[in-house]
Parts: sequence; C-alpha cells; structure tokens
Amino acid sequence: MQFSKLFNYRPLLQNARKTFATSSSRQQEIRRVTLIPGDGIGPEISAAVQQIFAAAKTPIEWDPVDVTPVRGKDGVYSIPSKCIELMHVNKVGLKGPLETPIGKGHRSLNLAVRREFNLFANVRPCRSLQGHKTLYDNVDVVTIRENTEGEYSGIEHEIIPGSIIQCIKLITEEASRRIARFSFEYARNNGRKLVTAVHKANIMRMSDGLFLKMCREASKDFPDIQFKEAYLDTVCLNMVQNPNQYDVLVMPNLYGDILSDLCAGLIGGLGVTPSGNIGENVAVFESVHGTAPDIAGKNKANPTALLLSGIMMLRYMGLESYANKIEKAFLNFTKIFFQIFLGLF
Repeated sequence: MQFSKLFNYRPLLQNARKTFATSSSRQQEIRRVTLIPGDGIGPEISAAVQQIFAAAKTPIEWDPVDVTPVRGKDGVYSIPSKCIELMHVNKVGLKGPLETPIGKGHRSLNLAVRREFNLFANVRPCRSLQGHKTLYDNVDVVTIRENTEGEYSGIEHEIIPGSIIQCIKLITEEASRRIARFSFEYARNNGRKLVTAVHKANIMRMSDGLFLKMCREASKDFPDIQFKEAYLDTVCLNMVQNPNQYDVLVMPNLYGDILSDLCAGLIGGLGVTPSGNIGENVAVFESVHGTAPDIAGKNKANPTALLLSGIMMLRYMGLESYANKIEKAFLNFTKIFFQIFLGLF
C-alpha cells in the first residue's frame, strides 16, 4: 500500500513551492520544525515520533514550545507569543492534542492556532490500514474542510441573557473560492478523479448557496476532475453504506468537523488518522484525537496518528525519501503486528 500521493501537498500552494524546494541539496539541509507536544498523552507520542525521525536520520531539528494559554488583560486566554514567533520563523509545525477547558474566557486552542496562522484548509486522509480489520477494508477518501469560518467563526452573543444565544455562521466568497480551488488542485496533484462539494444549500440557501456557487465556478477550471454536489445528511448515509463512491470531499467548517470523524471511524478511529492544516505560508500537522488523560504517563498511548501526520509533514517539506523510509517501516510493522495479534484470537 502506498500513501505517497495521498500525502502530496507541495504542489498545492505557490507560496509553499517557493518556501520548500525539492532539490537533492535541500533534502540534506537541516530544517527547523516547531514542536507542540500538547497535553495528556501528547508529550509521550511526540517523543515517540522524535525517536523514529532520529532513527531514520531525518534532517529535522525540533523547537519544542509550550502552548499553555496565557490570560490577557481582557481575561481571554490566548497562545503564548513565543509559539507564535517560532511558527512564523519555522513555517512548519507538528502538534499533539491540546485540551481546552470548557467555560467562559477559554478559547479553543486548536481553533486559535488555525486562526493565528490562517490555516484555511484542513486535510484529513482516511485510508484503510492493511491487516487492521474494520467494517470496510478498502476505504480511501480525503476530507477537505474550510478551516477559518462557518459556525466556528467565534461570533456568538446573548440576545436575552441566560435564555437566548445567537451564533453567526460566516461564509465569504473569498474563503469559499480558496478552499474550492485548493480541493481541485489537491485532486489533480494526487491522481484523484472526483471532488464532491458537501453542503445544505437546500436549507441555508444564502450561506451554503454561496459556498456551493464557488465550488461550481472552480470546477470549470478543472475539466479533468469530475465534480458532484451532495447534501451533508445524504453523504453521511452513503458513507457508512458504501464509502467507495467518494474520493475527495470539500465542505464548510462544521460539516468537515463532523464528516471527517465519521470517515475516521470507518478505518479504525482518530488514533490512526493523520491531519494537516495548510495555510499560504504556514502549515501545522497534528493528531486529532483527544488528550487521553486517563492513560497519560503510562506509556500506553499509540503514536500512529501523530506519526502519519509527521509523514505528511515530511512530504510537504519535500523530504520524500525520509517520508518513504518511515512509511514503509510503519506499514510493514503494522501488517506483521495485526497478523500476529489477530492470530492470537
């Protein structure tokens, strides 16, 4: 099984091409990567990935940084300035899971990271692992989620204190066009044949209608890529019945949050699902599972999701040979592991 094309991001963005050259000399040049270990099991799985990268002799030097939120004068917690500075310098980051307390004054740190660096595209490949038995053994879909607006724009307020809350869904022409074109570029550069726009324009005619309009317009510039439209609820139904009918799916923020987790469930869960957040100048690759505080510090956490995200990161940086080496070893190991494990039962 080859994941090479699945993780090929470099051709997608002009700025990324300028920043990350792919010559042989660049293959050996030491790169600095911002490492956000995260909370709970984050430090353990981050250490495991670092060990694997070191064994593969990847030309990476890590800049670990703590993102424990800092409370500002307005009472709102935000990302420490050191993390922001390092990300702007290094341009690439690898992030473990972050825990955000629920309650007033606490902003989602994951959302804060995406917003701070304008990481407009969340790309999550879901592909079956050979030997890992799930309901389907041939899943191969990619969800591409608009990462900066929608219901996650953070625009909420009270109409009547304690009784009525209003949440604003923000959809703009610029962001919708950008993610639509990104999706078609991704499909073209990764040998994909179909892009499906997931929406609810039948209900939210103006907001989702604008998103769908931008997808339709973008499709005209990619005649080699088939384009379809589908309602979110229909896609969820069809996905659990026959995921093979889908290839690349592009959608607004909230829908992507939900559907990407559904797709992850088809291949074994978030623990085996990589993820990348791509911006025009910065990219952050991450594990999307939780912090699992109940097993933190017990050396029980599986680093697969963060490792696969690290492989995505290497390919984004043009370090193909190192990505291939680690990926091959990982796939060989998992195949043998599942054969032995399943043979015990």
